[in-house]
Amino acid sequence: MRVLFLQKLLYLGREYPQGAAYFRGRLKSAFMKNKDETDPGKIQKLVARGDFVIKELEALYFLRKYRAMKKRYYDPEK
Repeated sequence: MRVLFLQKLLYLGREYPQGAAYFRGRLKSAFMKNKDETDPGKIQKLVARGDFVIKELEALYFLRKYRAMKKRYYDPEK
């Protein structure tokens, strides 16, 4: 599960506004900071936070896509 979770985050981080290298570094530091965690409750909270980050990144990309389509197909407001 963790591998798929990490792969999805890395995939979403490819188009991060500050760059993929920045995102990858931050992601690695977050995982390394919590690598020794054994408490199941704390792990569930960390996974939930990761899910939140995934949803926020998807929303960011959908918004960017929507704005590009709107700009392409509709007249700009004057």
